[in-house]
Amino acid sequence: MGLFSKISNGLKKTRESFSGAVNSVISSFTKINEELFEELEETLILADTGVETATAVCDELRKRVKSERVTDTTQISEMLEQVITDMMSVDNSIKTNTKPSMILVIGVNGVGKTTSIGKMAHRFKEEGKSVILGAADTFRAAAAEQLTIWADRAGVPIIKHGEGADPSAVVFDTIAAAKARNSDVIICDTAGRLHNKKNLMDELSKMSRIINRELPNADVEVLLVLDATTGQNAVNQAKIFKEAAGITGIILTKLDGTAKGGVVIAINKELGIPVKLIGVGEQIDDLQDFSAEQFAKALFGKEEE
Repeated sequence: MGLFSKISNGLKKTRESFSGAVNSVISSFTKINEELFEELEETLILADTGVETATAVCDELRKRVKSERVTDTTQISEMLEQVITDMMSVDNSIKTNTKPSMILVIGVNGVGKTTSIGKMAHRFKEEGKSVILGAADTFRAAAAEQLTIWADRAGVPIIKHGEGADPSAVVFDTIAAAKARNSDVIICDTAGRLHNKKNLMDELSKMSRIINRELPNADVEVLLVLDATTGQNAVNQAKIFKEAAGITGIILTKLDGTAKGGVVIAINKELGIPVKLIGVGEQIDDLQDFSAEQFAKALFGKEEE
């Protein structure tokens, strides 16, 4: 199955609710007027894009319809697809140009953090990179054991300490091991305890100091894992984490299990944080690069050209 097919299949539930509702609105109008825009805006809100994003999308659509003097309602769907594509088109590449490069992964329990790390490790290894994992989420029971299962599955080494150990010490030891083994990519699992933001900030600051000291010129990504099935709650989580940490990108999991895929547009627009990877299935290779164009095409039920 090709990459686009995986994304398209993964967005099946979202597409059925989203494009069906959009097409229903458009087909009920014979001319383009303010009522059409208002109904489209309401449809976008119901698709979990959020009020702010839905308003921004429809405002941009209004501008383009006016400037291009479009009068045919059948052109609206394609224009809406292009507006959404343009809104999400930012640099979403994961920076791993240095040797080693560091990826810190943050997220609350249950979002698919450990699974995402395992799938990333597998992916980098398939690309010919040597990867090492660090189990720095030391406060969650069995976190290191779960990550070890994925390390074994991906065939990569893992550095871990006992439960309750200092997470920064794990990061330090993982960096030391990566240098000794000449690894290309370090991926560290870190905690995400939102109920105590100050502790989270202190912990991440300490890790950052160690990384800056031990890997002063390295590419560093801080990726936040969010569960797409939670819709707007995922956006709220991201806002809090953005305040607490220098998030460089989002991994959005479980897109295949939800009709709330519109949240991708909201994350890009409201937070200014690029969605870098999306989870569209349970297989080890089902963590895909996010492409704004492919996402919009799949959302509107288009075939890849």
